[in-house]
Amino acid sequence: MREGCYKEGAKSKTYSVTIKSDTHVEQEAFQNTEAFKQLAVNRYKIEAKNSELKNGHGYDKASTAGLFGMEIQGATMIFAVNLKRILKLLNENE
Repeated sequence: MREGCYKEGAKSKTYSVTIKSDTHVEQEAFQNTEAFKQLAVNRYKIEAKNSELKNGHGYDKASTAGLFGMEIQGATMIFAVNLKRILKLLNENE
């Protein structure tokens, strides 16, 4: 297995072999399916919205302590972002 693994001029001679678990093999098979490719096409839209929540509205850091406070913060921010989107769509239609 050493053939092709060592690089000429390297100070040390090491090589690695990747051993994939069953979970990794299943995930790799799923990523090669048509269903995954269709989901990946639309992923950028979701990531853009997550970025807006995090960077534009402070969703990256909890403003209160406790689970209930974090739930309220999340609900309020998502409501605000959705309201902003509705107003933008209404202004485009006028």
